[in-house]
Amino acid sequence: MRLAIAAFALATALAPLGAQATQAGQAAAPDTPAGRVLRSWLDAFNSGDAVKMDAYYQRYEPDKSAEAQMGFRNEVGGFDLLSIEKSQPSHVEFLVKERKGERRAFGAFDLPAESGTVKNFVLLAIPPGGSIADFRIDAAERARVIDGAIAKLDETYVFPETAKRMADSVRARQERGEYDAVTNGASFARLLTDDFQAVSHDRHLRVNFSPRAIPVQNSAGPNPDQVARMRRQMEQINCGFVKVEQLEGNVGYVKFNMFADPEVCGPTASAAMNFVANSDALIVDLRDNGGGDPRMVAYICSYLFSQKTHVNDLWTRKTNSTQEFWTSDVPGKKLGDKVPVYVLTSKRTFSGAEEFTYNLKSLKRATIVGETTGGGAHPVNGQRIDEHFMIGVPFARAINPITKTNWEGTGVEPDVRVPASDALTTAQKLAADKKPATD
Repeated sequence: MRLAIAAFALATALAPLGAQATQAGQAAAPDTPAGRVLRSWLDAFNSGDAVKMDAYYQRYEPDKSAEAQMGFRNEVGGFDLLSIEKSQPSHVEFLVKERKGERRAFGAFDLPAESGTVKNFVLLAIPPGGSIADFRIDAAERARVIDGAIAKLDETYVFPETAKRMADSVRARQERGEYDAVTNGASFARLLTDDFQAVSHDRHLRVNFSPRAIPVQNSAGPNPDQVARMRRQMEQINCGFVKVEQLEGNVGYVKFNMFADPEVCGPTASAAMNFVANSDALIVDLRDNGGGDPRMVAYICSYLFSQKTHVNDLWTRKTNSTQEFWTSDVPGKKLGDKVPVYVLTSKRTFSGAEEFTYNLKSLKRATIVGETTGGGAHPVNGQRIDEHFMIGVPFARAINPITKTNWEGTGVEPDVRVPASDALTTAQKLAADKKPATD
């Protein structure tokens, strides 16, 4: 349903230091609640120790996992704290530099007053030739972004009545001056996201900020250069596929963290599924999968059914039209209907990954093992508000052909409920106990 957005946008150029940087290039985190969380994050992240990172995320950011963050940590080698740009008891803004290169990034932590856990954490790279000033916003831009976001929601949000209630709520907050003290775009985007979601409870709805100028959207779609750049990006991350192997007992195991565009990543998905095509059971690990393209959901589902199968529908508000998704002919060998399938889930499993899980559960094609998923069933379309802000507007809703509903707000319940960390070993035991059916 949506592609997960990386927390750290890559950049390569140097950016000026903030005013509070020390001569040695290191600054001290302030002795405030927010500052202490910043220090804890830096200590854990810089250590590269999975145990320390896991302890930090369990304590402060339980919606994230150390495993999912480890690749990013290894890429940058940790961060040096260069300056504190703004400090309040529950809010801190800072500048860091990666240890493996020269990229610098602006970050901010927000803590709710009633809890020591992190409410919001943003980390965005400073673009080439840019500076910390690129993150600053004023009252005029705040007003412009609110007006633009409300207009986009009013036009295409899947539930128009909810769009109006969101607009009324944010307008009231604006009139009370709740946004007046927010002076950086990244935090403002997160605050608007929280306030819209407080009404809609729609985790797909999100306001995003970019310090780099956002190009005007082309109604004809991305140009060839943009397509080539996206293809290179997908190749660099192997289309989200992180592990494909054969486990003991001829059990296939596939772990991938996104459902990418099948026109670009279909060959990678096919290679993974063909590797495990002769397995006696299959484990699909979606514990860190944030979603993606519903066409790729249907594409991978196609390897798990012998006959053409109706897996999902999407109804779009603006056009009042319904698009059907079916399995199809795909390259190589299918596992078919007989091989037992186990899908691993966590509370981080979201959107398109939930659709895949819900499809197979509704069709009684897989056993779901792990935790209840995140609960996002509305496909989202990114729309430009101005040069630095976009809003992801959920414009449609999933309708399962069997249940006639979806998993929005509830998530997908597992068949075998265990902590996400135990899901793989549990699925392996289930696979060992169940022989594949024979013709």
